[in-house]
Amino acid sequence: MAKEAAGDKNQESKQGSKQESKKETKKGPGAKPDLSTILGFVLALGGILGGLLIEGGKIGDILQFTAGMIVMGGTIGAVMIATPLNVLKGAASRLVGVFLDKSPSFTSLIDLLVGYATKARKSGLVGLEEDAQESPDPFLKKALMLVVDGTDLQELRNMLEIDITLDEAHGEAEAKVFESAGGFSPTVGIIGAVLGLIQVMKNLANIDEVGHGIAVSFVATVYGVGVANLLFLPAAAKIKAHVHRETQRKEMILEAVCAIIEGLNPKLIKSKLEGYAYSEPVAKPKKDKVEKDKGTEQPAQAPAAT
Repeated sequence: MAKEAAGDKNQESKQGSKQESKKETKKGPGAKPDLSTILGFVLALGGILGGLLIEGGKIGDILQFTAGMIVMGGTIGAVMIATPLNVLKGAASRLVGVFLDKSPSFTSLIDLLVGYATKARKSGLVGLEEDAQESPDPFLKKALMLVVDGTDLQELRNMLEIDITLDEAHGEAEAKVFESAGGFSPTVGIIGAVLGLIQVMKNLANIDEVGHGIAVSFVATVYGVGVANLLFLPAAAKIKAHVHRETQRKEMILEAVCAIIEGLNPKLIKSKLEGYAYSEPVAKPKKDKVEKDKGTEQPAQAPAAT
């Protein structure tokens, strides 16, 4: 009786964990602030402003609305001229991902794919149709539907590889938008400085205003170089990193789906996919889960008395 009760508890815990995993896959990865971006931006800006204050300057010395308007307006206009409209829309949406981390966990995805492989070995490939319909990931949904439809392995691989290549190319094009902005903004800053010097030349008769006017004219150069090296170029690098990670995720799904079609053992599939999650930190087990595991453990038998 005790063994049957323990077996029922284990089955209930397994069913509960499966239901929780399904809920997590339906919700998808939640967005959280990217601490590396936020802390890096604060540190860089704080270092520059701190150095200005230490040298006896004032923050008001570099707060010039006209200089900011010249730099940002000229840079955005130049980028719009050089970039198609659909790429601009994609790049704007990518900018949100620089400050919000939406990258999925490879470890949880591996567990999900291994679960699909186990189900396919028990109920056949057709049994994955319901999972394909419920998947919130468009790429994973397409891959599973191709499996359910009985698509040839080589044809399936070719179709998914085309999707991966095109998505990667789109991501690279969106990252280049910020690279081009980083190249235009310093030049536009120089244009703003020259415009400021032109206004200074008009007031050479009043020598007191010449020095102040020259200082103000170079603020546009500071804005152009600062925005390029603190925002545009780092954002392009972060977007490229996200594109590379997304490509790895889709390649992992492709390998898992091909292994499911070939009928490989789920354990072999898991060991094959674990290489994709080598860079992820190991998640600490939750306290309630550890307590449940301790509660289900059987007490050790006392040694027989001699």
